[in-house]
This record gives sequence, C-alpha cells and structure tokens, in this order.
Amino acid sequence: MTILITGSAGFIGYHLAKKILNNNKSVFGIDNIDNYYDINLKKNRIKDLKKYKKFFFYKIDLCQYEKLNNLVKNKKIKIIIHLAAQAGVRYSLKNPRIYFKSNLEGFFNILEVSRYNKIKHLIYASTSSVYGNSKKFPSSENDNTDQPLSFYAATKKSNEVMAHSYSHIYNLPSTGVRFFTVYGPMGRPDMALFKFTKNITNNRSIELFNKGNHFRDFTYIDDIIDGVYSLIYKQSKKKIPYEIYNIGNGNPKKLLEYLKYIENYLNKAPKIKKKSLQVGDIVKTHSNIKKIKIYAGYKPKTNINVGIKKFIEWYKEYYN
Repeated sequence: MTILITGSAGFIGYHLAKKILNNNKSVFGIDNIDNYYDINLKKNRIKDLKKYKKFFFYKIDLCQYEKLNNLVKNKKIKIIIHLAAQAGVRYSLKNPRIYFKSNLEGFFNILEVSRYNKIKHLIYASTSSVYGNSKKFPSSENDNTDQPLSFYAATKKSNEVMAHSYSHIYNLPSTGVRFFTVYGPMGRPDMALFKFTKNITNNRSIELFNKGNHFRDFTYIDDIIDGVYSLIYKQSKKKIPYEIYNIGNGNPKKLLEYLKYIENYLNKAPKIKKKSLQVGDIVKTHSNIKKIKIYAGYKPKTNINVGIKKFIEWYKEYYN
C-alpha cells in the first residue's frame, strides 16, 4: 500500500521515511519547509531522502486542501502517516494562531482527505504533553488528558478527539501516537539536547528552567521510529477503529543528569543560568509503554548514555 508521510522534512518524518525506504517501499513526502527552525537542516534531510529512487517529494502546506487531496487521489495513497505540525510548547505561548492553522485546520484537512479517499490507516503524531501536570506515573493511554498546560498540547488533544469522531462516524481507521521527548541525530534545534550542545560548544550559557529539576522520558529517535513502523499495518479491529499508543523509553531522567552526559562527551563544563519553572512546562513525563509492547512487540533499545553519544558524534560531523 502506498504511503504518504506529512512533515517528511521534519526530524521524525525524515527518519521514518528512511526506515520505510530501506525496506524497499515507496514513500511520498510533503512538507511546507517553514522557517520555525533552520531551513537548511530541513532541506538537507530532503536532499538525503531524494537519494532513494522510491522517494517522491512535494512542497505542500497542510492548509492547501486541493493540492493535498489531488496528491492523495492521483497517487492512490492508502496509508497516511501524519507527522507535520507546528511543534514546540514554548513557541505556542507566543504564537498560538500558527498552531491553530497548522495543527487544527491542517489536521481537519488530513481527516477530510482520508475520508474521501478511503484511507486504509491514518497514523498521526500526538504528544506526551496531553497528560498535563498529572501526578499519576507512569502515564497510561486511558489516563485523564483534559487539562493541557499549553495551547500546543491542547491542539494535540483536539487531534485525538477529532480523529475519534471520524473513526466513529466514517469508520476511518486511525491511530494516535503520543511521543515522549524525542532526541537524536538530525534533531530539532529548539530541543534541549541540540541547544545545550550548541551553546556549550560555542561557549554560551544555557538556560535551565525549573533549575534543571524536570524529569523527562527521553526517547531515542530509532526507538520512536521502530514504534511507529510496527503500527503501520496494524489497524484497529474494534467496532470503532481508533487507538492511542504511548511511544517512549519508560525510564525518565532528570534534566541535570541528561546535561551531565552532554558535558562528559563534549569534555567541557557548561555555563548555567538557572531559571524558575515556565508557564506551560510539565514537571515530569514518564510513559507506560505496556500497550504497544503487547500489541506490536515494541521494545526501546537505546539508553541516554548511548543516544547522547550518537547525537554529539553526528553534531560534530555535521557542523565541522
């Protein structure tokens, strides 16, 4: 079945496309290549994917419904893996309207395209941020997610609810995946690992919100990709074909400990500015991954010691 990946110039979209292409399957990719972060990094991801004969890229914005629908219709797409979105908790505090356009209007267009073209399986990215400041750990898929702390999280929770309605009304098989703090090579420059590595390398200070006392369920990109890949052909068999899965590591670490690994691999002490907890920030994330383990055989393999080492090796090679 022909696969479309939205956000194929993005961090997760790029790695997932490579995984599918390396398994000798065709991938159609779309992205609007916006300037939320370094456009050259996004272009280099697409450049790398274009080395594969079975990769086909189209520059399309999610809000361009006709272009999106024509592509899905003409290329006979049967599976959509929707990873395009406006990401970032802190940026959503300043520019919520962008999140409304991309994450709500854009997702509605994906649902409509899926409905009219009888898509066999829609997989879409959600986030651990939907759990808000829950005090129940580890977080499970059936926990309450009605109190998001950021508008970004609110848009992702909305995606889950919207998808459920389409699964219920139109029998659209949909699967939401709640990602937990993804990191690794070719990662996003706005994420902690990338920012810390860049600033320490360039002798700049780093900001530690909540004085570095956050706990995060850091999950290496290869493990995230294995999780998504394991679900591609596993549509829900329920009467309402709708599922939600956590994809995480299941082993949260304090940000200060995470930083220590970076410091050791760079062999350089950071200049730290400790700051208070910021609005929208979640103090702790911790995934319960029992459901996807049972259903799809998911098993994360990469601890943060190994994962951070791989990222820093990539960073040094890419920027030297």
